[in-house]
Amino acid sequence: MAIVDDLLDSLPANRPVREVNIGLHWTSVWLEAGPSGEPARCGLAATLPPHEGPGHSHERVADAGLLEEHSAHALAQLARSPIGPEHSIGWATINALIPVDETLCIELNARDFLLDQGRGKRVAVVGHFPFVEKLRAAVSQLWVLELNPAPGDLHASMAPRILPQADVVAVTSLTLLNDTFEELAALWRPDATVLLLGPSTPFSPLLFERGVDVLSGTQVVDPVQMNRCVRQGACFQQIRGVRLLNMIRPGLQL
Repeated sequence: MAIVDDLLDSLPANRPVREVNIGLHWTSVWLEAGPSGEPARCGLAATLPPHEGPGHSHERVADAGLLEEHSAHALAQLARSPIGPEHSIGWATINALIPVDETLCIELNARDFLLDQGRGKRVAVVGHFPFVEKLRAAVSQLWVLELNPAPGDLHASMAPRILPQADVVAVTSLTLLNDTFEELAALWRPDATVLLLGPSTPFSPLLFERGVDVLSGTQVVDPVQMNRCVRQGACFQQIRGVRLLNMIRPGLQL
């Protein structure tokens, strides 16, 4: 099964939806409290653009303006939608529904974690993150794989050649949204240390079963502040009301 199917099958009890926001860079879904008293929660995912058609035609978000009338489970199913913004709503809802086991978490920036774990090793990063130049100075070999390569990057199509060589692999959680995660997971070595990172990362132990060792994502702690930033087109560095967490696979020796 694809990871999205596993995640959808694992979701906890349904709950009402309080708010849906589709911003320029990020999509957020804010859920009401759960049926057994679970607190209201909010999830984030990267906003994928719609495909444009001829003239002024373009893909539409079904029931736009009425999305809060749907249940959380109904919105989560949109993670299977081929329409970009709907796909993002689905993943943001999954992230809002999945509870975070904070006993497995440490509060640490993924950049610092990678600098520590990658020192003197061969590191592959899927996605050009702002910290790659700092990382380059600390590791023995750094490969950055990107669909739109910057100078010094390699094209993402070189992943089958590069990932099997890496001791540490850092993969953007955008690979979940663009359906390339399974393809990449088949390439890294079983003994490699693997991080899945970015605000779209679900804090689900199911990803440990897919070969990921560390889930480096974002927990919303102030939904009002965070949603205001999302609605006003904030990039991630501008978003407030969140904290960075790393969930560590049980038994991982760091």
